[in-house]
Amino acid sequence: MRATILTEPGRPLVLTELPLPRPGPEQLLLRVLACGVCRTDLHLVDGELPPTRLPIVPGHQIVGEVVDMGEKVTGWAPGTRVGVPWLGWTCGLCRYCRTGRENLCAEARFTGYQIDGGFAEFAVADHRFCFPLPAGYPDLAAAPLLCAGLIGYRALRFAGEAEKIGFYGFGAAAHILVQVARYRGQKVYAFTKPGDREGQDFARALGAVWAGGTDETPPEELEAAIVFAPAGELVPLALRAVARGGVVVCAGIHMRPIPSFPYEILWGERSLRSVANLTRQDGEEFLTLAPRVPVRTEVTVYPLARANEALEDLRQGKIRGAAVLQP
Repeated sequence: MRATILTEPGRPLVLTELPLPRPGPEQLLLRVLACGVCRTDLHLVDGELPPTRLPIVPGHQIVGEVVDMGEKVTGWAPGTRVGVPWLGWTCGLCRYCRTGRENLCAEARFTGYQIDGGFAEFAVADHRFCFPLPAGYPDLAAAPLLCAGLIGYRALRFAGEAEKIGFYGFGAAAHILVQVARYRGQKVYAFTKPGDREGQDFARALGAVWAGGTDETPPEELEAAIVFAPAGELVPLALRAVARGGVVVCAGIHMRPIPSFPYEILWGERSLRSVANLTRQDGEEFLTLAPRVPVRTEVTVYPLARANEALEDLRQGKIRGAAVLQP
């Protein structure tokens, strides 16, 4: 099969041929139909997220068709379309796994990081960590739901019942979650790079009640904010924008250092928290909710051979919505 692999952080991905993977006892062998390109993939390629094994096939928003399966697999059949998320395996035994917090399992393994991912023509995945996909979503449209949607949904849950919520960074996750927030009756205030009028127009078109640069003050105090961009300098800005009792949620797996800030902008029972990964419950809830909204994804499609171009466009902020590879 053809695959793009990371051989060394800081270097471009390499398009190569690998042996067709064989499914383990509890794995599915999937023909990859589409795979979303995530900022976490970019952090891995750039070395900001240190690789745990090399070479590795990145990609953790996989839409695939079941081709074969291991002898212990039940509940799946060849030809079934499934989604594979970032969380690829957990121990099932630790205190986190036993209390519904499997996203914090110290032994967890992640798709496209410890497990070869979807920047390839075929992939294997643990059947217990695969999701049935809503029928109304074509392959390319479904791919961003599997990370931008799922982890974004977890971040939105942690923002609570806030009526007025700020989104700092308006990329793949925000363009999905603004639709969910609007469906829930929340008002979204979108913050983009200063001067990004096209991005601000995009946010308003999807339902944001206000859009401006991160150098601007929203017209109202916010009750919560989610920082989607991996920019630590946005955290103090978000804290200043939320009212007393508000929460700021950091949604990324990697972020530049947060600069020091005066205690007064945290005081007043404001809280600052992070989101780590996702749980299977998040996936089940969000993939049930998405067609009800209904969430619509906007994608830019790249062939597998142009994976490096997709990553560079993401790095330069050129993607409107989400980037998706199509083998």
